[in-house]
Amino acid sequence: MKVWKVALAALATMGLQPLAAQMERVPDRASDEGEGPFGKLLIRGATVIEGSGAPPAGPVDIMVEGNRIAALYPGGAPDSEAQGAQRVVDAAGMYVLPGFVDVHGHNGDEGKAAQPSYGYKLWLAHGVTTVRGVSFYFGPGTPDLSDASRSAANTITAPRLIPYIVFGDKWSGGNPDTPAKAREWVRWAKTQGYWGVKFFNSSSPEVLGAALDEAKKQKMGTVAHLAQTGVAEVNARTAVELGLGGVTHFYGHFESLLKDGLPYYPENYNYFDEQSRFAWVAQLAPQAVEPGSEKWDEYIDFLVDSGVTLSPTFNIYSASRDVMAAKTRDWHAKYTIPSLMDFYAPSATNHGSYYKDWTTEDEVAWRKFYQKWFKLTKEFHERGGRVTAGSDPGYIYQTWGFAYIGELEMLREAGLSPLAVIRAATIDGAREIYEPRGEAPPMGRIAVGQLADLVIVPENPLANFKVLYGTGHTRLNREDETIEQVGGVRWTIKDGIIYDAQQLLADVARMADEQRAAAQQ
Repeated sequence: MKVWKVALAALATMGLQPLAAQMERVPDRASDEGEGPFGKLLIRGATVIEGSGAPPAGPVDIMVEGNRIAALYPGGAPDSEAQGAQRVVDAAGMYVLPGFVDVHGHNGDEGKAAQPSYGYKLWLAHGVTTVRGVSFYFGPGTPDLSDASRSAANTITAPRLIPYIVFGDKWSGGNPDTPAKAREWVRWAKTQGYWGVKFFNSSSPEVLGAALDEAKKQKMGTVAHLAQTGVAEVNARTAVELGLGGVTHFYGHFESLLKDGLPYYPENYNYFDEQSRFAWVAQLAPQAVEPGSEKWDEYIDFLVDSGVTLSPTFNIYSASRDVMAAKTRDWHAKYTIPSLMDFYAPSATNHGSYYKDWTTEDEVAWRKFYQKWFKLTKEFHERGGRVTAGSDPGYIYQTWGFAYIGELEMLREAGLSPLAVIRAATIDGAREIYEPRGEAPPMGRIAVGQLADLVIVPENPLANFKVLYGTGHTRLNREDETIEQVGGVRWTIKDGIIYDAQQLLADVARMADEQRAAAQQ
């Protein structure tokens, strides 16, 4: 059996499937998709939320030259400067933020979203200008590297794509099951052009430690999904002690905080049955120590002191606490393509489609689980730990773009302030990606010299993150007592190129309509 098949067989135990051979090629960017970059682009009259946690300020004029922010003019640009602009965007009364960074991205597959531009356009339509793929594609071939290169050249309509690779995937050098082979695999991944490594804790501590150490030497980022199948040997504490840079999801935390020994599972538990797997995940919370206990406080201090980053991806499991709400979201009817809705439906085979018999008791257990998970994340943040925003889209009723805004709402629910949520979504996400390389991030703030990755929104997202959804926010107009839909991103600017967010959404809606029409023929 080829080595990649061995690696993917291991991934399948985590619920992942090989995708690369099934995906369609992303079409070249059409001439009417995006304007620019310009010699000089002027954004006029905006209120700026600059990304570091500083309060909003405006009006400010922003001058962009090519793909960089060249100047900021509080109160307005001088006429001599304004007259030199080839393109002017009137953002009076609007809010401008740094482009959002999604640190946990995947693409689809032939069975749910075969054309990657579906997800790429939804990300851009929601202000996401950078995505870290962890990974974008599993299995043979490197369309992830190709898409990343094409996006960097702006020859496709897509966010900036940062490719990570799953440990052991794609190479022909044998299973990296020894420390020496683990180091060899990491060096190989670096030469291929990958920026970092995504780990599942299916390796021994010795192998994982060697891979993490080599990744650090190669200036590659590391992130891990510490699944139940390996957490008895490598929980979050162990992985961080071995040098892990980022913990995603919740896996490994509660196992590091257990009151007694190993976690308890009932005698009929089966990890490969996802109804069982995800229902019993919620039962980890009561097995862990309580917030405020000595073990709890020591663990959070340990995480903060280690410098690890947490990207919780709260949204991807949110259906577990209210599945009826998740499957009837505002955007599904128009923007979620039918094949994706079919994938989401209860299934014995599709990863994350585990609601075969989801009960009130399951949802109550998950709501309680979230309370403790929120508490852990908030205390980590308050003590100085870095939290970032990732959406893990394409599973469990979480559609690209919309899922990312859902994550911002849930970071707020966890207790981060609105400005802290924006920082998690911008500069801190950029730092998580660039710091392993020993580089200052070129984007993530609205500041002179930064890349011109910007989001322009008609409504104030600090007052209501719902105005960032592509479907907008429903409210009553108190003057004429009509119901109105407000918000939605107006323009997303990536590398100085202006994308009309509403046009991107119209393209996605057309994809969905075409698939529905084809199904009726």
